[in-house]
Amino acid sequence: MNRTHGHHTVHEAPGKKADGEGPGVHAAHRIEDFKKRFLACLILTVPVLVLSPQIQGFLGVRPLLGDRADLLVLFLLSSVIYFYGGSPFLKGLVHEARRLQPAMMTLIGIAISVAYVYSAAVVFGLPGMDFFWELATLIDVMLLGHWLEMRSVERAAGALEELVKLMPSLAGRVREDGSIEDVPVESLKKEDRVLVRPGEKVPIDGVVVEGRTTVDESMLTGESRPVQKDEGSQVIGGMINGESAVTIQVTRTGEDTYLSQVILMVRRAQESKSRVQALSDRAAYWLTLVSLSVGGGTLAVWLILGQDFVFALARMVTVMVITCPHALGLAVPLVVAVSATLAAGNGLLISDRAAFERGRDIDAVVFDKTGTLTQGRFAVTDVLPESGWEPDDVLHIAASLESHSEHPIARAIIDEAGRRGLKLAGPQDFRIIPGRGAQARLDGRMIRVVSPGYLEEKGYEAGRGLMDAVSAEGRTTVFVIADERVIGALQLADTVRPESGEALSSLKGMGLKVMMLTGDSLPAAKRVADELALDEYFAEVLPHEKAQKIRDIQAQGMRVAMVGDGVNDAPALAVADLGVAIGAGTDVAVESGDVVLVRSDPRDVYSILKLARASYSKMLQNLFWATGYNVIAIPLAAGVLAPLGFVLPPAAGALAMSISTVIVAINAQLLWRMKAQISP
Repeated sequence: MNRTHGHHTVHEAPGKKADGEGPGVHAAHRIEDFKKRFLACLILTVPVLVLSPQIQGFLGVRPLLGDRADLLVLFLLSSVIYFYGGSPFLKGLVHEARRLQPAMMTLIGIAISVAYVYSAAVVFGLPGMDFFWELATLIDVMLLGHWLEMRSVERAAGALEELVKLMPSLAGRVREDGSIEDVPVESLKKEDRVLVRPGEKVPIDGVVVEGRTTVDESMLTGESRPVQKDEGSQVIGGMINGESAVTIQVTRTGEDTYLSQVILMVRRAQESKSRVQALSDRAAYWLTLVSLSVGGGTLAVWLILGQDFVFALARMVTVMVITCPHALGLAVPLVVAVSATLAAGNGLLISDRAAFERGRDIDAVVFDKTGTLTQGRFAVTDVLPESGWEPDDVLHIAASLESHSEHPIARAIIDEAGRRGLKLAGPQDFRIIPGRGAQARLDGRMIRVVSPGYLEEKGYEAGRGLMDAVSAEGRTTVFVIADERVIGALQLADTVRPESGEALSSLKGMGLKVMMLTGDSLPAAKRVADELALDEYFAEVLPHEKAQKIRDIQAQGMRVAMVGDGVNDAPALAVADLGVAIGAGTDVAVESGDVVLVRSDPRDVYSILKLARASYSKMLQNLFWATGYNVIAIPLAAGVLAPLGFVLPPAAGALAMSISTVIVAINAQLLWRMKAQISP
């Protein structure tokens, strides 16, 4: 989603143009730029390490080119690393200074500048030791951390485009003479008439003026059952027409269409998300102030106390180096890298990092029903024969008839017959009964598989009690008629996923409330809610109402995660504190989600929330260490124990900084232990 991460607002500042272009402009270019700078500097760092006097001394190696020559080559290589690799941080320093908002870029810029200037001065005669290898590794680490962080952001560019792709580009407009012409959808006007053939998408919002059919609204409303459309019925662009051609009259065009309004809602929800300032930025802000104050104060105090300039400068440099944000720079990005890799390896794709981190504070998880908690497709639950008939006989007759149909209900009946090992017969004279079912001849008998409405329309009395009972249960019923006699009924329903019960139990074990939000009917929603023991559920909710329902729950003081898979869920996913998209759903739902569940397994919701809590805990631990060790290290670097004969040399400061970095890195790697808890 297109939320702006506060941390990245600072990081991306160098890439802004003078005219004030905001974050998100040329994001891909900036990410690639950080990658190129990191790789180039990493290559140059190798000879810097080889030629460094400190490294040579540690390894017991003699200068390769001679003391002076090694130092000059070090200076040239480090200059390239400083000006090329350090350029984003130096620009960031200038940007933050102009805004009077010192943060991460300020601290990094000052640290590398102090190390470079002091080391260059050593090369040209100042007594002391250089910090070239520390400079090179610092810049490498910073570039790597920023590259990894930035790569996980700016992922929402295609969300709204995918919504538009749901619409067909052409429509069959009906001319005055009754002929059909294919025209671009954008050219349609109100009152135009459009022919929608079986299996086609409805191109635009309108009302049926000729014909009768059923449509699949699941992508737009969440309704699992085919919805009958008669003359006068409203249809929405994006619905899939069923078995019969219908003519619709255009009622809304352009930005007034239902889908356009959904797009607008998603955009507004995305833009209304507050900017979240990262913990590392806040830590960097205070560490910057401490570094500047203590570093400058150290230099001044020692000069006032009568120490020579080289000693005072060495103390200041040691303070600056020891507060270099190696560890701070890695504290969050390393956890980000590990958790993102761990998640991706287990089918959990993190799109919005800031939202994922908010997952630690979730109070309630709201699930869509169709395709999320349920299978998203019909299945036969019961075969109810009339007296004198066997269940398999009724099913065999119905499935044989439906073998010539592609209707979702027909496919469910055929699948159930196959599961029971029934061999189907071939129907003759098959035809659709528009909006009511189908009929054909089978073994010399007229067979019909029809809706309850057909029985009411034709005055059939048989099966009416059963029909009413099933309707109350939230199931779909079709009746089988042989030679004008009702011989049985089939009950169908969108069945609950086997994994849903376990998923909800795990979430309740975390102390979370579990709810359901669906566009489906109240009886259908109640059936699922009762089966899964939900804390609360909302039925017959339209897409724009779904977003408001999420806001209502949030208004109760709860932080909400929304889990969905369809276009109808997109506004709710955008409004929620954490949007979790089922990967098998539509592309817009995937793109609108902060997290995508590739396996479409609701148990993964528990996994992602568990990982969110663990990764945030690691971030806090790393930030605590990355800044906390300075409480001891900075006074020592400043020379508070100098009167007692203990002076922390710059090299020791660099070592302390390196140790803190190692500790942070090891702690982040411990997150891999979560693998067993989130693996399927």
